[in-house]
Amino acid sequence: MRLDLASIPQLARNLSRVVEIVRTLTKYGLADVVLRLDPGFVRRWAARTEIVRLSQLTFEARVRLVLTELGTTFIKFGQVLSTRRDVVGSALADELSELQGNVPADPFEATRDLIEQELGRPVPEVFPHFEPVPLASASIGQVHRATLHDGRAVVVKVQHPGIVRRVENDLSILAELAELAVRFLPELRPYRPVAVVAEFKRVLLRELDFRRELRNLQLFRQAFEKDAGVAVPEPYPAFSTGRVLTMEYLEGVPFTRLEKVRSAGGDLHDLAARGAHVFLAMIFRDGIFHADPHPGNLLYLPATPDHPRGRIGLLDVGMVGRVDAKLRDRIERGVTAAVNHDAATLTDLIVEVADVPPKLDADALEAEVAEQLAYYWGMPLDQFQLGTALNDLTDAVRRYHVLLPAPLAMLLRVLIILEGTGRRLSPKFNLVGLLEPYARSLVMKKLSPKRVVRQLFSDLREWEQLVRGLPREVSGLFRRLNNQQLAVQLDHRHLDPSVNRLVFGMMVSALFLGSAVIWAAKAPPLLWDLPVFGMLGCATATMFGLRLFRAIQRSGRLEDKE
Repeated sequence: MRLDLASIPQLARNLSRVVEIVRTLTKYGLADVVLRLDPGFVRRWAARTEIVRLSQLTFEARVRLVLTELGTTFIKFGQVLSTRRDVVGSALADELSELQGNVPADPFEATRDLIEQELGRPVPEVFPHFEPVPLASASIGQVHRATLHDGRAVVVKVQHPGIVRRVENDLSILAELAELAVRFLPELRPYRPVAVVAEFKRVLLRELDFRRELRNLQLFRQAFEKDAGVAVPEPYPAFSTGRVLTMEYLEGVPFTRLEKVRSAGGDLHDLAARGAHVFLAMIFRDGIFHADPHPGNLLYLPATPDHPRGRIGLLDVGMVGRVDAKLRDRIERGVTAAVNHDAATLTDLIVEVADVPPKLDADALEAEVAEQLAYYWGMPLDQFQLGTALNDLTDAVRRYHVLLPAPLAMLLRVLIILEGTGRRLSPKFNLVGLLEPYARSLVMKKLSPKRVVRQLFSDLREWEQLVRGLPREVSGLFRRLNNQQLAVQLDHRHLDPSVNRLVFGMMVSALFLGSAVIWAAKAPPLLWDLPVFGMLGCATATMFGLRLFRAIQRSGRLEDKE
């Protein structure tokens, strides 16, 4: 069936944007998939596209460049895909982690109009000093320095005008392309493109609402209010909306400028260890963690009399991950299995929590997991790199088309980036050594008498609810029986071949018996004193009987193999 992309309503409504996407893919030599869907569309709209010389660039680098050139939605899509190493692989995930949404700043007049529209007051009434030139302009918004009337220095994050409409258009295009991929590109079906795009849509639409980032700032400040070494900007709800976010300005040096951090008095090895403890505390203590711990989102605030070792500042908390009770329990079970070198339990846990294909070879996956555990078992701590181990595990899982749940995939990515950031600060940094007390604490908590008693009471409550509800369920069952509303549905699998062969055999037998009766009665017409129909019937029945016998003999049984 020939596909015409321009005839699909969702794409036709955004035809100019679809053409731009196809031209960009062609420019970077990545339009193979579109060519398979509709070669005429590519020839019509991208035939004159100038091919950039990309011989020195890897496939992963070209994907990053394409997403960067296509703008906000695709940059964010790449950033979300970087959390899904189980979908795109570690090489592409590492490349996509470098995506930066630096875009040209909006004119100050447009920014001012949006702030006044959102806050309902002129800018000077809210911010007596507001710098028109932004500190930075990213894919979703830009950041300006300002001052409140009480003298507090703040930064104001302002959404780009019209960004929501552009994102919604791009999301509709991505959703339709995902549907087409499922229908026409069988090799992409195991990666569930529709589910991946749906997850991305949920994440991006939440990130477009600055009220969520404001709430995240409040949660992180609450979690670290007793930790003098961590600084989280204070948000100001009175001067914030869904498209404008006002927060405290932190004066510090980003971890991307290591020489400046060192010259400001920062001990890089100490900062690496302290920063790791901050994120591990988020994950294992608070259940909510900053999902993008790259060096640009971390600041070093120089030492003061109140903070002699300086402070670590956290920026850009728009994307966060959460560790609920169910995920924490799974982490505990996984850590216990890894510590005990138990590949079978770890594999069972992966199959339990993940989205697995219908014909998963669980034994082969278990052998792969066992090989990974054996390789890293007993390795000296100074040689063990957690990021490499997690990459190997997710690559192994990906080969079997197993998709991990989004929160777990995000957590693994955070640990990998965290180790990379720590090693960038200090070559001696080792995340495993810092992680070991948290892992031991998880195991001890799981085995603690207090935890066992609490679990026992939880199980007793469930049994109590079951016993209480049993009479009602039994009563309902008998009521449906009395009203003849109870139906039993049986699913007969693989019975069709057996039934067909049974019916075919009965027909052959009937034909043979009928023909034998005709032969015995010598019913006319006769040929050489033999009944013609009797002979033809017996010969036909014998031929069909031999065919049925050979079919059964080839299969070895009366039904098809599963």
